[in-house]
Amino acid sequence: MSNIMDSVNQRTQLVGQNRLELLLFRLNGKQRFGINVFKVREVLKCPPLTQIPKLNALVRGIAHIRGQTISIIDLSLATGGRRIENLENGFIIIAEYNRSVQGFLVGSVERIINTKWDSILPPPKGTGKASYLTAVTEIEDELIEILDVEKILNEISPLKTDISKDLADSLDVKSSAGKIIFIADDSSVARNQVKKALTPLGLEIEVAHNGLEALNRLKEIASETGDVTDRVGILVSDIEMPVMDGYTLTAEIKNNSELSRLRVVLHTSLSGVFNQAMVKKVGADDFIAKFHPDELATAVGKWLGTDSKVK
Repeated sequence: MSNIMDSVNQRTQLVGQNRLELLLFRLNGKQRFGINVFKVREVLKCPPLTQIPKLNALVRGIAHIRGQTISIIDLSLATGGRRIENLENGFIIIAEYNRSVQGFLVGSVERIINTKWDSILPPPKGTGKASYLTAVTEIEDELIEILDVEKILNEISPLKTDISKDLADSLDVKSSAGKIIFIADDSSVARNQVKKALTPLGLEIEVAHNGLEALNRLKEIASETGDVTDRVGILVSDIEMPVMDGYTLTAEIKNNSELSRLRVVLHTSLSGVFNQAMVKKVGADDFIAKFHPDELATAVGKWLGTDSKVK
């Protein structure tokens, strides 16, 4: 266990280029799952859990860890499986998503693997809207499933997605009238949250499910207009996406003469100094931690209210 923790601590300091590192774990069966190491604070044996009345059925209890009270979510239950019965042999993955810290109860934790986003693929067609998969990859001839944690968390505690009335009344994007707000995010829940928050700006919204899909579409628009900013006002992109991540997408945009003037706002549940350094490195115009609708709409409104062709 200490070896895994040492690896987590070391690898969260690494700066990747379209790469990621997955912590592999199992729930109740043989199927292996992965979580991005950059989301992980620590891994520990399941501590004693305190039961509190009226907790969500997917929350097995709360734990007091390093001065924090953390809700412990049974990932097996949360994805439609059997509850993890043997808590004494279980593990807790402490992770940070959307500005809050959660504990995920899993059956066992294995190891960390190093891979690239282009080997992370969208879920197979036919998995349906009820699926909790956001991506899959293959390791040692075995399919590794990557869960849509944002969907799980939203089902437990739905996030507010409407912007405040005062903000909606104050936003002025007349200079970008007729342009598109482009969204790139692999999570259907996150895409819908962003769309709902930005709809009051009154502009057309187009979405892509990963970085490569977004890049290809933006190039297609640029080929029609000569400069993508003639049609697209801003790109709001997740960072963690299959095939091509948001950092690589941003770098590709800023290194392409027909795309480089496009404003890029990276919008992600990842947080920390690491991201601020990467935002600067790839040339993104802004970084907003998920998910606060007023902050996102304010940032997008700010960039849309400026001349997008001036750098």
